[in-house]
Order: sequence, then structure tokens, then C-alpha cells
Amino acid sequence: MPDHLGRALRHTLLVGTVLLGLTACDMVQQKLGLEDPVAKAAKAEGEGRAVGGACRQSGRAIEDCYSIYSWLPKASIYEGWRDMDAYMRENKLETVEPQLPPPPPPNVKRKATPAAEAKPAEKH
Repeated sequence: MPDHLGRALRHTLLVGTVLLGLTACDMVQQKLGLEDPVAKAAKAEGEGRAVGGACRQSGRAIEDCYSIYSWLPKASIYEGWRDMDAYMRENKLETVEPQLPPPPPPNVKRKATPAAEAKPAEKH
């Protein structure tokens, strides 16, 4: 095989491999647990608005909502709270008392339940 054909074949294989690798970037990032910063910000924005609306509907003060959900952007929490406040005033809706405590922030270990705190067996 002439040298220029071998070089062209290697070049084509190299370009093909690189292109194939680039098409799988999203899958590789997903497997590694990496997240696109823009997508992450958009997700946090939506979650903040939803949490803010839920806080208002449950009668929580905006300051309490900020401290409970400190990992979410305050601006989006406020927008959701404000939108729900306007909606509830327009439709004359009452607050709904929460039945469960708020969730713990991410990366915080929960306290053990009383059943999980079994006392060690006594030695006789």
C-alpha cells in the first residue's frame, strides 16, 4: 500500500474515532455524574419557584423558606412565593397546613429513628 493511502486511512480513522467520542460526551458526563452548569441552574430555578409556591401555600414565611431551602436560589424562591401569593389572593384560597416536616438539605445525615436506636443487649 502506498504511503499516502496509509496516511489517509489513519487520518480517517483518527477523525472518525474523535467524532464518535464527541457524540457520546453527554452519556459520559451522565455516567460520571457531571452536570451541565446551564442545565443545573435551570433546574435549580424551577425547583426554587416550586418550593417558593409551596411555602406560600402552606403559610410559611418567606424567611423560613429561605433558611429551610438554603441550597436553592433566593430569587427563584421569592418569585414562586410571590406568584402563589397573588394566585391565592385572586382565588380567595386558604393556606394548607403542612403534614410533614420539611426535608433536610442535601448531604445532611438524618437523625436515627427511635426504632433504629435499639439499646444494646444487657449482659447477664
